[in-house]
Amino acid sequence: MKLEDCLFVSKEVREALDNNRPVVALESTIISHGMPYPKNVETALSVEKIIRDNGAVPATIAIIKGKLTVGISPDEIEYLGKKGTAVPKASRRDLGSLISRGDDGATTVTTTMIAAHLAGIKVFATGGVGGVHRNAEVTMDISADLEELAKTPVMVVCAGCKSILDLKLTLEYLETKGVPVIGYGTDELPAFYTRTSGLKVDYRLDTPEEVANSFLAQQTLGLGGGMLVANPIPEQYSMDPDYINKMIDEAIEECDKLGIKGKETTPFLLDKIQKLTGGSSLEANIQLVYNNVKLGTEIAKCMCRQ
Repeated sequence: MKLEDCLFVSKEVREALDNNRPVVALESTIISHGMPYPKNVETALSVEKIIRDNGAVPATIAIIKGKLTVGISPDEIEYLGKKGTAVPKASRRDLGSLISRGDDGATTVTTTMIAAHLAGIKVFATGGVGGVHRNAEVTMDISADLEELAKTPVMVVCAGCKSILDLKLTLEYLETKGVPVIGYGTDELPAFYTRTSGLKVDYRLDTPEEVANSFLAQQTLGLGGGMLVANPIPEQYSMDPDYINKMIDEAIEECDKLGIKGKETTPFLLDKIQKLTGGSSLEANIQLVYNNVKLGTEIAKCMCRQ
């Protein structure tokens, strides 16, 4: 089996990369597992449009009929959105089996990073990354996203780590793995739905050029691994920390009672929080994704000018 048997890069994405035009990678779990239909499809198509309108090429990534596909079509986005959670959530451990069986799969942060790197894409924009779950000292539930950030040279632009996590332990884990956590225009780690967490990032950078140069310097030195760029949710969409944390605690309590574990945990919690907040958390989620892809596009453009 050859790489081309497992990996497909769309013509648009390949031509952009060959001609040093900016490309921004996008995940597909946010389509199948992150939002209800049709909001998931509307958001995914809007995200691609934002990237195009700002001068770059979007590359939404998924496993389609056994191929890790970099740059899926609007019809394939619609397909993933309608099928929803029936599409397997594909992390690193799942890739070989899904591809060899000719199955579909929605890529997580981990597998989107893998595919982006294989295709030659340096910047990936998403909502939030996984991390160390609460009570991980007992459950050992730690997202594969953190290990991927330690080994795969792709920049991930996000609104920080999902606030359902233990943010302090997540930062400790990233420090141990040598992954720089950059605050874009902030000294504090954003907490997904809110702009602050009370925890300090490694470095504050204030322009896309500074972020691009920092990542390129890291790669030039051969340090390997990725970089986490934490971009706070726009202030007008930031939720009250006390309110959203209360909703998160309620969702986690129900999750524990139901015995939900592993990769099913995050989709359950996000859906439960959306219901508890009457949909306001979903709107915040959408707006922070839009904000992140705009920044990711500007960083990708800066990289192409180097």
